[in-house]
Amino acid sequence: MSELRGSASPIDWQQVAGCLREIVGAEHVLTDPDAIDRYSADALTPYRAYYADAAFDRLADAIVRPADTQEVSRVVALAQERAVPVVPYGGGTGVMGGILPVMGGIILDVSRLNRLLSVDAGSLSAEVQAGMVLEELYDALQPYGLMPGHDPYSVPIATVAGAISTNGVGYRAAAFGPMGDQVVALEVVLPDGRVIETRPVPKQSAGPDLNRLFIGSEGVFGVITRATVKVFRQPEANAYATMEFADFADGFAAVAEMAALGIRPALLDLTEDHEGIQLHLLFEGYREGVDAALQRTVAVCSAAGGWDIGPQSTREYWRRRHDSALNYRETALGRPRAERWRRQWGRTFDYLHMSLPADRVLEYRRRADELLTARKIRVVEYCLWSRPEFFSMLVVPDDAGPVVGRDGYDAGVRANLAAGVDEVLTLAQDMGGVMEYCHGVGVKLNHLLGRELGANRDALRDIKRALDPAGIMNPGKLAL
Repeated sequence: MSELRGSASPIDWQQVAGCLREIVGAEHVLTDPDAIDRYSADALTPYRAYYADAAFDRLADAIVRPADTQEVSRVVALAQERAVPVVPYGGGTGVMGGILPVMGGIILDVSRLNRLLSVDAGSLSAEVQAGMVLEELYDALQPYGLMPGHDPYSVPIATVAGAISTNGVGYRAAAFGPMGDQVVALEVVLPDGRVIETRPVPKQSAGPDLNRLFIGSEGVFGVITRATVKVFRQPEANAYATMEFADFADGFAAVAEMAALGIRPALLDLTEDHEGIQLHLLFEGYREGVDAALQRTVAVCSAAGGWDIGPQSTREYWRRRHDSALNYRETALGRPRAERWRRQWGRTFDYLHMSLPADRVLEYRRRADELLTARKIRVVEYCLWSRPEFFSMLVVPDDAGPVVGRDGYDAGVRANLAAGVDEVLTLAQDMGGVMEYCHGVGVKLNHLLGRELGANRDALRDIKRALDPAGIMNPGKLAL
């Protein structure tokens, strides 16, 4: 049974479920084992959770699917009264375990809040409900000649509020920034059921920007139910380019110079892998701007030692950018947990996304290589994504050894990979950076967040206690 701060007795789930049915209707309260199992995990597998194995032991007690903000408010108010944990749930597609119900409780599925409410072509903004899938938002904006600025690999499966709650980064982030930069206003249900709304204006100086409290907060301060987001005109012109380099440092120098000049392509991806070192670029916008940016970028890359190999590699990259999410939708989304986990049994790898001061990235790469080499862990891909500070690595063990055990992996290899991952993530922290810029923290990196936050953690805890005295909102996340 679940017990939270201030809870004096075990929760009577039969009674709570009856109250929930009165709020949302019996058909929208799920308590059958199959539904509980499907909802109680996202795309994080136990293998990649490393030090958070215990997070998979607990399942939710009920799934609730409210139809509107008022129903969300009533569900959350009931949960606060009964000290019942509440986990906001969008598409269930996160890769860090952010929606795992580590203390059981209610998973609050916002998928019925899935409409585009209004479009303001003059201010280039759209008001959208929290549970709308990004692909559906793209389709809905198409007739207006507009598009969202957030374009992650997960467009076919992720929701608007999920992207806001993790402050996700997408393929167009070089031009438009991460999802949090595209938020104009929010409607949020606080942990006591109150509903607050920020105003849909681009700037205000009447106190702190409350939007920022909920961007990247993984649902620990409230449930996002509606957002006004920036939208952009569909480009009148685009141009693809692929530059090749003999050395990653040369490519880094080119990317840093582009940033200093204010050149902001839609796509910027410098990748070093077994095929070489390529900088994938897409320029979008008005015709003259696209032509000028492309011309100057080629000159910058040439001066840094790069050469133009034509657009085809980037065209193919762009065409396939959502393929992994489409595959996940077809083969895993909505399937039982064990079936989803089996897709990665025996696949020993991890993908890490650190953000560092730009002048420390190359030194960080050198030092991380030394740590990983000592553990016989190999980096098979290095990447700068969107800007020079965003550095990623795909790592695999040199020798994964035999596939053994019920879960299809060598426990020793996994333990060594886990230790190596922690070493390079804490190195990023020690060099003035952060351990994750792309997907949030979830349960996977929760054990390292207190180290990164330092005294900031106390301030966040004070805010958490003030807004959520019973500690019901997504407990066990953000080191709170």
